Amino acid sequence: MIAERVASVRERMARAAARAGRPADEVVLVAVSKTKPAEAVREAFAAGVRVFGENRVQEAEAKAAALLDLRDAGLEWHLIGHLQANKAKKALAFEMVHSVDGAALGQRLARLAQEEGRTLRVLAQVDLAGEATKFGVPEDELFGMLETLKAERSLRVLGLMVLPPYDDDPETARPFFRRLRALRDEARRRGLLAGGVLSMGMSHDFEAAIEEGATHVRVGTGIFGEREKA
Repeated sequence: MIAERVASVRERMARAAARAGRPADEVVLVAVSKTKPAEAVREAFAAGVRVFGENRVQEAEAKAAALLDLRDAGLEWHLIGHLQANKAKKALAFEMVHSVDGAALGQRLARLAQEEGRTLRVLAQVDLAGEATKFGVPEDELFGMLETLKAERSLRVLGLMVLPPYDDDPETARPFFRRLRALRDEARRRGLLAGGVLSMGMSHDFEAAIEEGATHVRVGTGIFGEREKA
């Protein structure tokens, strides 16, 4: 069943990319495996998925320990959920952190990465809707934060991430995707980003996100089915 869903998602991704005149392989599928068992990750990996997104550091730790053999075979863990400062050290176990929502957190991650002699890849999570229940750096503070983090040699800010307000109609998210792309383009023009990543789009709206320039889409339900309550 997971293999069939992966194939369906890949097909939809390819069609969306074609509509935008983009190569399908420009877009990375991040399978959101939060609340799902290690066996489900293994099944998705067998279906060709290589990047998995987790919301909670502790849950990811347990899964990663059970799937060490897949890590050696190319599995990547991405942290896509809110990161508390007191858990920043554990975030170094991920290949990429999508949810840096402030300069202080970014600086803390950079310091910890430097202590380990490595460079951490991150994205800046931007708050474009002002929702009280969600995290992210406010748009008017984004460039200042990126300017601060640009000085951190152990941190590579590769792009931006957004989590728009949920709506059953994917078209309601499109303006947020367009705005994030515009912010990414301006940040690159100012020399504030080390890459062009746009992490945006989930199971219900990833096609619109791809049409608006997403480089990474975060798909959970579309691959694993409805998630269990954590």
